[in-house]
Amino acid sequence: MTGRKRNVEHYFATTPKSKAKFGIVHARLRGELFEFLTASSVFSKKQVDLGTRLLIDAMSLPETGAVLDVGCGYGAVGIVAAASNSQLRVVMTDVNMRAVRLARQNVKINRVQNAEARCGYLYEPVKDLTFNCVLSNPPVSAGMETVKAIITEAPKVMAREATFQMVLRSKIGAKTLPLIFNESFSNCQVLARKGGYRVLIAEKQ
Repeated sequence: MTGRKRNVEHYFATTPKSKAKFGIVHARLRGELFEFLTASSVFSKKQVDLGTRLLIDAMSLPETGAVLDVGCGYGAVGIVAAASNSQLRVVMTDVNMRAVRLARQNVKINRVQNAEARCGYLYEPVKDLTFNCVLSNPPVSAGMETVKAIITEAPKVMAREATFQMVLRSKIGAKTLPLIFNESFSNCQVLARKGGYRVLIAEKQ
């Protein structure tokens, strides 16, 4: 329990106290090869985790408009979304400044011109923007109140008919999170299931 709590403080902290130990992750995502700079105190630093992979594979992106990746970590979801369609504007946010710096570096490494990363808690860095799609692999270890806030506050930055898509472990919140989706959006569907994870999708009416 103590070890888990320390990890939460690291990757969901604004300024991690541990010394950064950098690494490189290579991954084939949606049929393309990507390279990501990672570091200690950032989620899934050794590989693109199964939940993130499922969200990337399953995510339903608009043809044009703006996409938000909330809790972006080192930027895998947002960068792949940007690389998938140069017509999209992709913004990534994270409370962890180290993660944001990595995401900015990874934008350059992967040569995507239509993505940026901003530091701040959930939607605070983008309260002036409106999105056609919101994506999230939420920091479940930070607590369900944070996960709930990601869902309930999303409509504030979403355009009409925009979609909200979130990946989660099937055994964590499988019953409660769809209820929160329905309270916030009046609809919820399972977009994909694999390896103990599922992606939920809702549309702003």
